[in-house]
Amino acid sequence: MENLIALLVAAPLLGAAVLLCGGRRLDRTGHWLGTLLAAASFVIGAVLFADMLGKSADDRALHQRLFSWVPVEGFQADIAFQLDQLSMTFVLLITGVGTLIHVYSIGYMEHDERRRRFFGYLNLFLAAMLLLVVADNYLLLYFGWEGVGLASYLLIGFWQYKPTAATAAKKAFLVNRVGDIGLSIAIMLMFTTFGTFAFGPVLSSTGETSEGTLTAIGLLLLLAACGKSAQVPLQSWLGDAMEGPTPVSALIHAATMVTAGVYLITRSGAIFNAAPDAQLAVVVVGAVTLLFGAIVGCAKDDIKKALAGSTMSQIGYMILAAGLGPIGYAFAIMHLVTHGFFKAGLFLGAGSVMHGMNDEVDMRKYGGLRKYMPITFVTFGLGYLAIIGFPGLSGFWSKDKIIEAAFAKGGTEGWILGAVTLLGAGITAYYMTRVMILTFFGEKRWQPAPDPDKAPSVEPGVEAKPGEMPHPHESPRSMTIPMIVLAFGSVFAGGLFSLNSAFVNWLEPVTSFAHGHPPVSAAVITTSTIVVLLIGVAIAYAQYGRGPVPVAPPRGSLLTRAARRDLLQDDFNHVVLVRGGEHLTRSLVYVDHTLVDGVVNGTAATMGGLSGRMRKLQNGFARSYAVSMFGGAAVLIAATLLMRAV
Repeated sequence: MENLIALLVAAPLLGAAVLLCGGRRLDRTGHWLGTLLAAASFVIGAVLFADMLGKSADDRALHQRLFSWVPVEGFQADIAFQLDQLSMTFVLLITGVGTLIHVYSIGYMEHDERRRRFFGYLNLFLAAMLLLVVADNYLLLYFGWEGVGLASYLLIGFWQYKPTAATAAKKAFLVNRVGDIGLSIAIMLMFTTFGTFAFGPVLSSTGETSEGTLTAIGLLLLLAACGKSAQVPLQSWLGDAMEGPTPVSALIHAATMVTAGVYLITRSGAIFNAAPDAQLAVVVVGAVTLLFGAIVGCAKDDIKKALAGSTMSQIGYMILAAGLGPIGYAFAIMHLVTHGFFKAGLFLGAGSVMHGMNDEVDMRKYGGLRKYMPITFVTFGLGYLAIIGFPGLSGFWSKDKIIEAAFAKGGTEGWILGAVTLLGAGITAYYMTRVMILTFFGEKRWQPAPDPDKAPSVEPGVEAKPGEMPHPHESPRSMTIPMIVLAFGSVFAGGLFSLNSAFVNWLEPVTSFAHGHPPVSAAVITTSTIVVLLIGVAIAYAQYGRGPVPVAPPRGSLLTRAARRDLLQDDFNHVVLVRGGEHLTRSLVYVDHTLVDGVVNGTAATMGGLSGRMRKLQNGFARSYAVSMFGGAAVLIAATLLMRAV
């Protein structure tokens, strides 16, 4: 079975190579090839999963070494894979949800003349993410990490002729480079400390290393996670990433890129367990981002950007749980998997709505779509209920466990974290109810199709003529079937994972697990969560469900206006980083011109003047040379006599 691990990565990687290098002859069939190879990777993962289930919990890890990547004395880097319960969870999520997104894309990208290239990029994305999670060492993980960054750049900027898409791709790429620097330095520090990159030796040697070194490594890994998982302060790229095709949004936000940071922290749990300060930093980042993303999601009228804020917030829950250590690792991954189902379903549902509404993204121009798109309404609605934590659905089982673990942190810190997670649950219920009401309920507020020349942000493929009213209709089966499958996961996955603590028991040999002890009973916490949820729903209904919704958004409060601008994150980056960088550059240029160039030019001028004066001594007259020889001889004689006298 070990030999199958490489095939997990090889299948989509082969698809990417063939589709991107095969030329136009594959334009008619390339999308099917890409989808089949993604499905093949899922089948291989399912076979390996079935084999794992037949083994004892402590004997499930598989290893495969292909060859030595960098065979240098004292420096050994291997192309080797490790498949255990943690990486297997990600493999099934990536390939399962990724295959459904491939199927959905067949219909969604039907009219795009570059569809073959799009599926090649999707395959490349899957291959890079799979390499990231099955690598058995940090250096190979870094290779997959960078591959994910490259694929995201290509997919976000797929419609690069749109200035907004090209800018969004560059922004995502550059912001992620900041986090990648953290990961690269962490790997260097690991090698100088442990003499290896491999997970096993590194994570088993934390007890023999100083806490200061482990804290530095932990903080650098957290910086890397902030970049890939869009956590504060490297979260600014996520909303702009919606400029890519909607299937890309589903892939990035549900099954791949943003989950990479959660995987990195959980995989490196032994480092964070031995570095309390770094672990506390993880908790703080998760808590801040949880509220940051939720507040941003409340003010967005763009359906995809509202869901993007939601992703930021839900990943914040996962990062917070991972920062709680053994009492939270399993629940962080459990929420990651359930979130993969309902968030992918929500994004694909948003794409279905756009498909029927001339690719309009402004929810204020929707309304009453439940009558025209019943399958989209039901599947999106189930995803909505799951993400807000409606009792019995997937989000209820996973998010509530994180809230309980937050309270179980103990002391004042536990009460603060518990309150933050509860508040986040209430805000989530508010903005997701707002999305549901604006999209599927109320009176229709449809607007004529925009002129593509005047609205370059509209996704290509709009068949309606400028000025033509939309004609909402249900999407084709290639789009609705993946949505239905994901809806089943949104409903049942969490309950199945919680049955007899199946998911916790599955991950415990890898992540370890410790029972938390909240200051109040689980029943009280669950009841409080439901009450907060209902309050959020009620506020949203009172604001948007009881009267007409204006097509133009009202001015709103100062907080609302700030949230519409992503809580001024881009303004902050511009003032602190862009302007700050410009001032730093000018200062360095001034120092270079005045100090460095001054020293260099002054030295050159001094030597030039000295050489000019000395050159006068070489005048070509024999008498001058005779005088200088006589004078030199006189000086030597005088010096000799003086030395003898002394």
